[in-house]
Amino acid sequence: MERRDFREQWTRSLTKAVTYRIVIIALDFTGVYLLTGKVEIALGFMIVSNIYTSIAYYFHERIWNAINWGKRHVN
Repeated sequence: MERRDFREQWTRSLTKAVTYRIVIIALDFTGVYLLTGKVEIALGFMIVSNIYTSIAYYFHERIWNAINWGKRHVN
């Protein structure tokens, strides 16, 4: 049986990170707005939080992509 290694391209990791962040942005805004009732606070939190967590998520994805545990190749 031929074994082929699967590696996720960086563009896929980046696209997944961006689409995930879109969902989280909406959830962050909604949660903070419901707790405070203030649009300004919700927007501020949403912006700051999503900058550093987006960067962390991208690197988290790239690290997990390098780990073969739990991967199997489907022919």
